[in-house]
Amino acid sequence: MENKLYVSPSPHIHGGDSISKNMYGVLIALVPAFLVSLYFFGLGALIVTVASVFFCVLFEYLIQKFLMKKETTIYDGSAILTGVLLAFNLPSNLPVWIIAIGALAAIGIGKMSFGGLGNNIFNPALTGRIFLLISFPAQMTTWPVVGQMTSYADATTGATVLSLMNEGALDKMPTLSDMLVGNMGGSLGEVSALALLLGMFYMLWKKIITWHVPVSIFVTVFIFTGIMHLVNPVQYASPFVHLLSGGLMLGAIFMATDYVTSPMSKSGMIVYGVGIGILTTVIRLFGSYPEGMSFAIFIMNGVTPLINSYMKPKHFGGK
Repeated sequence: MENKLYVSPSPHIHGGDSISKNMYGVLIALVPAFLVSLYFFGLGALIVTVASVFFCVLFEYLIQKFLMKKETTIYDGSAILTGVLLAFNLPSNLPVWIIAIGALAAIGIGKMSFGGLGNNIFNPALTGRIFLLISFPAQMTTWPVVGQMTSYADATTGATVLSLMNEGALDKMPTLSDMLVGNMGGSLGEVSALALLLGMFYMLWKKIITWHVPVSIFVTVFIFTGIMHLVNPVQYASPFVHLLSGGLMLGAIFMATDYVTSPMSKSGMIVYGVGIGILTTVIRLFGSYPEGMSFAIFIMNGVTPLINSYMKPKHFGGK
């Protein structure tokens, strides 16, 4: 009678993954990009990042504690990650009060209004960024020039690569090497393609993400922008410029790969990534906004349930 057999619901084998483990793994992968942002944007990058994380954690705690009246989940790392990703999508001179509004939109609208982590349809950090971009377009498109040691509020501003492309000033763009390391204007976490790629390789090594979403986005953007460049190289920039500029690397690696808002099957991930790549290219080349990555991911987040319904992953033991 001592050797009892206890039967419990599946799964019976635990893979060792957890929400907090994956969230903090992504945060580790973001460290190189954060260090680069500190190097190029100085105090402004630190203030924006700390403020964004603080407000995201605070609003998640307050909403869960006093509105939802449930146990708080601020220690699982998801609110911290949302705060970091929101900060990485902001200019390094953005006022703190605007950051607070963005954090409230990210957590309150993008996450908690759907019931919390695992139930949200759209990426919370993208929800906050798009909300701020629509509400405060002037402040959200004022970019500090890199390498300034002055107060973040008094920083000199300049054009980004995407705004130069939108204006047709291809001769004034930085070199590909500058774009690779991050020596250009833009949101504080998106400027260094090299740092973001290091983060991607770390997450692939740790199996936090798979290659399907980011690679399908990169290939799609490269092909379509390459075709346009071949048609008219004077008007349309090189596909390498498109890959290294704007929020493409940050979005493809860290935001489009969000577990909750991306498809479950590998084939679905590729369709999802191709859709993001096409929408990004169309908005960049023909839209009024210079950058289309945030809107592309946001739209494809909404299409994800449809992709999942037609491209379901194979059940365990199935053929």
